[in-house]
Amino acid sequence: MPPTPRRTRSDALQNRGRLLEVAARVFAEQGLDTAPAAIAKQAGVGVGTLYRHFPTREALIDAAYRHQLARVCEKVPDLLTRHPAAEATRIWTEHFLEYATAKSGMSAALNAVIASGVDPYSDSRALLTDAVATLLDAGAHDGSLRTDVTPHDVLLLMGGIAYSVRHGGKEQARRLIDLLMDALTKGSTTS
Repeated sequence: MPPTPRRTRSDALQNRGRLLEVAARVFAEQGLDTAPAAIAKQAGVGVGTLYRHFPTREALIDAAYRHQLARVCEKVPDLLTRHPAAEATRIWTEHFLEYATAKSGMSAALNAVIASGVDPYSDSRALLTDAVATLLDAGAHDGSLRTDVTPHDVLLLMGGIAYSVRHGGKEQARRLIDLLMDALTKGSTTS
């Protein structure tokens, strides 16, 4: 009989989560040259704990990126329980832009991950498409969003807005979010 797999202790899961939060912030702010020991210290764990969870810098960067994206996408169901779909979409888009801004700070670190042979973006498209599809479906159901728009259309527009945050500033991004929401709500049954 095969041995029963051990469950991860709750403190180990908390340590891992803190490491991912700190790593994402530090790599975005300070770049790839940050020492793993500094990340471990800021997370309140020993460097051995960091390496037990993430044996290489690239593994840590990849996991931090994926963790941040998952956190953004996981906001959708909660937003939809508290807001009409159009409002939830606007709020989620703002969360996405915060994530995209942080990710742009991690670009050099993510390029190092890619150079190591790992594709940190392999799940990104599916996670984002599912999140946007959920918002669009809810909007079709409550009548607050158009029904003739695809998640791919929205993601392309959001990519343009994310680009503007990096190059045109937050004020321009707010105007573009307003335009996106106008486009998504025009022709809806509640507009």
